Amino acid sequence: MSKHHLGEFEELVLLTVAVLHDEAYGIAIINEMERRLGRKVSIGSLQTVLRRLEKKGYLSSRFGEATKIRGGKRKRYFILTNYGIKILETTKDQRMALWNAIPNLDFRNGHA
Repeated sequence: MSKHHLGEFEELVLLTVAVLHDEAYGIAIINEMERRLGRKVSIGSLQTVLRRLEKKGYLSSRFGEATKIRGGKRKRYFILTNYGIKILETTKDQRMALWNAIPNLDFRNGHA
C-alpha cells in the first residue's frame, strides 16, 4: 500500500476519530481515549499527532462555528480520509494475520 506505517498512538487516535465520527475534536478525542482505554492523554501530544496524521493524508479537518462559551474560539473537527480508512484496514489485517498465526493460543493457562 505505502511505505507509511502507524505507531501505536497514531493508530489509537485514528480509531478514536472513527468512533467519534462527526464529533471528533481535541477534548472529545482525549475524553474518549481516556474513558475507553484508561490511559491519560495530553493535549500537546494529541495535537502533535493530529497534525502529523493530517499531513500524511489520513485525516482532514474543518472548523466548527464560534461559540460564546468558548470565547469565540472555534473547535477543529477531524474526520478520516479514504486514505486513513485504508491504512487502518491494512493495519488491522496485519495484526489479525499475526494473531491467527499463533499456534494453540491459550492465555488462560499462562502460555501459548
